[in-house]
Amino acid sequence: MLPPLVGIGLKPAHYRDVLETGPDARLPGWLEVHPQNYFVDGGPPHRWLSAVAERYPLSFHSVGLSIGTAQGLDEDELEQLAQLCARYEPASVSDHLSWSGNADDRYPDLLPIAYTRATLEHVVEQVARVQDRLGRTILIENPSRYLAFAQDEMDEVDFLDALCRRTGCGLLFDINNVEVSCTNLQLDPEAYIDAIDAALVGEIHLAGHATEWHDNRPLLIDDHGSHVTDRTWALFDRFVRRAGARPVLIEWDTNLPDYAVLIAEAERAGSIMARATAAVAA
Repeated sequence: MLPPLVGIGLKPAHYRDVLETGPDARLPGWLEVHPQNYFVDGGPPHRWLSAVAERYPLSFHSVGLSIGTAQGLDEDELEQLAQLCARYEPASVSDHLSWSGNADDRYPDLLPIAYTRATLEHVVEQVARVQDRLGRTILIENPSRYLAFAQDEMDEVDFLDALCRRTGCGLLFDINNVEVSCTNLQLDPEAYIDAIDAALVGEIHLAGHATEWHDNRPLLIDDHGSHVTDRTWALFDRFVRRAGARPVLIEWDTNLPDYAVLIAEAERAGSIMARATAAVAA
């Protein structure tokens, strides 16, 4: 398991910064990587990751299993992930409640699924297959959504709750995705935050997003390319005041900033969580 500290997403631009951080530094508490970037036998990626793994707990945040694909998840992808997990023994492994292809094509997107009983049965089976192959429980991330399906039979929170309880998996709770989805679908983000069972949450993600305007309404785009928004910070504070400390990630994947900017975001997250933890204890 990851420690209840604040981590950052590791990018090659910051390899040296991470490894040159002094032993007295509080942050980062752990590091997250996309395992697909290390699906090679050797070379510089593994030299860097091996050096990092000697100093920090690792989280593997997969973007390629395509758990929601109708034909079933990508078995080759799962096998490569299993081999990488055996090599590095990460503290946590996660993927998304989404699909990214079919039997013939792969897409560079995390596409939404319909929240129906039939879809739930399918996703339960796929998550169980992943956990059986990896020999561990995984975390599933709530998606960012831009539309809802007319045939939905339950809301997202109920779907995630049922998935976690039936498979034993945990929830990677992306609070930026709550702001994105609730804004785009005109839902109440505070109500969403309050409805999540904190006992299921094994990790929290915080990130920024872009905003477009259409017909005088905002459309939020989950691009992970900017500072965490004030709204997401407020939602994070609301959740951890109820739930207490969790592993928290600052996720920044595009328009990559200087390392010091990432650490400043991590420090803010740590301060909010420390105050929230004190409030829970009181």
